[in-house]
Amino acid sequence: MILGFFLPWILQAVVLLLHVALPGRWVDGYARGADGRPLRYRLNGLLVLAVTVGLAAAAVALDLVDADLLWQHRWASLVGACVLGLLFTAWIVLPAPPVKRSLLADLYLGRPENPQWRGGRVDAKMWLYLGGAALLELNVLSFAAHRQIEFGQLGAVTILYGALFTWFVVDYLTFEEVHLYTYDLFAERVGFKLGWGCLVFYPYFYVVGLWSQAGDPAPGAHTWLLVLAGIVFFTGWTLSRGANLQKHAFKRDPQAKAFGLLAPQTVSDGERTLLCGGFWGLSRHVNYLGEILMAVGLTLALGQPGDLLPWLYPLYYVALLVPRERDDDRRCAAKYGPLWDAYRARVARRIVPWIY
Repeated sequence: MILGFFLPWILQAVVLLLHVALPGRWVDGYARGADGRPLRYRLNGLLVLAVTVGLAAAAVALDLVDADLLWQHRWASLVGACVLGLLFTAWIVLPAPPVKRSLLADLYLGRPENPQWRGGRVDAKMWLYLGGAALLELNVLSFAAHRQIEFGQLGAVTILYGALFTWFVVDYLTFEEVHLYTYDLFAERVGFKLGWGCLVFYPYFYVVGLWSQAGDPAPGAHTWLLVLAGIVFFTGWTLSRGANLQKHAFKRDPQAKAFGLLAPQTVSDGERTLLCGGFWGLSRHVNYLGEILMAVGLTLALGQPGDLLPWLYPLYYVALLVPRERDDDRRCAAKYGPLWDAYRARVARRIVPWIY
């Protein structure tokens, strides 16, 4: 029980130490500091993930821990992560100057915008997402190991689900620089929503499907359903990754062709320019549609579409991203004024092309 409680503390500390110690590359982000200059970020997420998984595999090979350790201690580990997330929230929020009129609002939405330490060597947001991604991957691997140990086989469902989630994690850390230009990195503050979300919700709730099925002795699925799951997932990945890459390329060089193919289509007021072609001509947040479709694909990959519990994962994305799109629309309307009206006239749909 005690070991399980402190497992997420230990693992997050390991990730932080590796993040500081391992080599990384410095890049400029989209967010700006108090001096008006772009914030600098030190990125090495993919290397940290590889070393973290390698250390876990070595510990298993040396019989220091069981391969399904996180599964064995899943409930105690979840409680420990919750406590860690709450303590982090209090530590990062309470010393900072108030932002909202309500302390509860400040605790939830956060106060500091882009906290960094050690001369920018550690950025709070990037560490939170990195730690969440690493623990998410370890949970996926541990839950899969439990099936192998307990039932002597993984099965097509576990293999596909694990492979898709590993793709999800590796893809995110491969394109760390691109995510410096996304909403949560430049627009959100650090508090409960981001801190507790990355330390608890991200690594534990995202795999809610495995929580429901890792103990099932014989999860199965029709081949057509698994193929459909893969198609839906990679359709979503294409929309999300393609849109984010195109936006990143445009912000770096507004004249460059996206992917070397798509000439930028834009609206401009003479001073500012907004992208409204390619992926961003389909809808104003087609990347959100991609995130939702990836979650649907992962849920279908479990092979039990009638099981309601795994559907909490894609429903969470709907609940998160629909209000976020509305908030971003208000923020952009205030920032760009008539230019935003011209953009909305060119790109009429919010998230789903031709529908919404």
